[in-house]
Amino acid sequence: MRSAQTWIALGILAPLGMLLVSAIMLLDLRRDAWSKAEQTSRNLLQVLDRDIARNIEIIDLSLQGVIDNLKAPDVMAATRELRQRILFDRAATARDMGVMLVLDENGHSIIDAGALPARKVNNSERAYFKAHRQQPGLGLHISEPLVSHLMGTLMLVLSRRIDKPDGSFGGVVFGTLKLTYFSRLFEDIGIGRQGAINLYLRDGRRIMRYPASGGTIGASFAHAPNFKRFLAEGRGSFVGRTASDGIERHYTFMGVGEFPLLLTVALSIDEVEAEWREKALVISLIVLVLCGLTIGLSLLFGRELRRRTAAQAELALLSQTDALTGLSNRRRFEELFVRAWEDAARTGKPLSLLLVDADHFKRYNDRYGHAVGDEVLAGLAEHLAASMPRSKDLVFRVGGEEFILLLPNTNAASALRVAGRVHLEVAKLAIGPADIGAGSVTVSIGGATAMPDAAQASTDLYRRADAALYEAKARGRNQTCCVAEDAPDPHPQAAYRLVGVS
Repeated sequence: MRSAQTWIALGILAPLGMLLVSAIMLLDLRRDAWSKAEQTSRNLLQVLDRDIARNIEIIDLSLQGVIDNLKAPDVMAATRELRQRILFDRAATARDMGVMLVLDENGHSIIDAGALPARKVNNSERAYFKAHRQQPGLGLHISEPLVSHLMGTLMLVLSRRIDKPDGSFGGVVFGTLKLTYFSRLFEDIGIGRQGAINLYLRDGRRIMRYPASGGTIGASFAHAPNFKRFLAEGRGSFVGRTASDGIERHYTFMGVGEFPLLLTVALSIDEVEAEWREKALVISLIVLVLCGLTIGLSLLFGRELRRRTAAQAELALLSQTDALTGLSNRRRFEELFVRAWEDAARTGKPLSLLLVDADHFKRYNDRYGHAVGDEVLAGLAEHLAASMPRSKDLVFRVGGEEFILLLPNTNAASALRVAGRVHLEVAKLAIGPADIGAGSVTVSIGGATAMPDAAQASTDLYRRADAALYEAKARGRNQTCCVAEDAPDPHPQAAYRLVGVS
């Protein structure tokens, strides 16, 4: 079974893995959100580009048709109604067409697609008129947003030059496109509350912005960093901050057909990521809750494992501890005795045993009762422990009034000295409530020492010490008998040495 630390570590690593997987998933979702925004922007640009380019082409074809028809000799000789129908028959399909006029070389209106006779206006001061007069090969000219002299509304003027048969300047034919065309076209596009669609001339002047931003129609943005990038790259996308409102947007841009126009779609970064952020928040909260639960459960499980381990250790300790005296019991002695024997065999150092038995202990139980007898045993345990010179020397209660002292790295002479200290310590034992004074309780001790090797068994040492204890009792108790180290048989009387006789 894994340890508590292992489960806690797993409880921490698992949430980290969950967080990593969630982070990767959220990054993928964010990339998907951006891919969707870019694809949407490109699609919008293509739709708008096709619509605007087609409408401008229709108007331009109408202008070219007027110029071509003016070259026919019979057109100018026709009646005004027929001439009007011949010249402007193509203009009917253009959406949001304003006015279409033919101006002579002095800028006076001479033919009007919408009125008979032509409405009187002179546009010689207009920049587009001057441009055609000065540049014979100008082709289609798209003006900045202008206020119409005839209608009083903002519009674009699309114009072409009319040449006389000799090639000199003969005037201008123009058609106007109402700016409401662009506003209605753009407002059908969903770009969010902070998004924007812009149409510029390539010289930087703004034709239309949706949603409308007061006072910016016709304004020049030629020096704005974003517009410089539009002009330099031609088409593409990037993320930039709008100088006017400080909002960071994703710009997608391209030119409109072959015309001198630039179209941009700008989506707010906040709105592009809004849906992703909502999902990220929900996923993050779920993952954090799961991580918290995982860590909490792991900590609880780890705590329970620690409790269980501690309980098992306590049970193991209790199973090896004598409940009355607190000393290690016979089971623990047998375990440590084998270990000490193996260590001594490996290191070549002596190992000694002292078996201690309380003299006439049955008398205490019979005379004073078992409670006093237990006090005598507890007192013996305390004084035996006090007589041990080193922490590695161990004291055991192996049954009834019998105790064992295990003395690693101790020769026979040192074992005898320990036995002497035991007699002195036990002589101090007194049980006040039972009126048992110091010196009343005595012990008999049997000792044995060996130099363990592979050919010997640990039971031989114990058997020698037990025989020595029997001899000490036979000689009158309250004394120690130790088996000589070289004695082949512990039973003969010559095999014992007597110490500590009181």
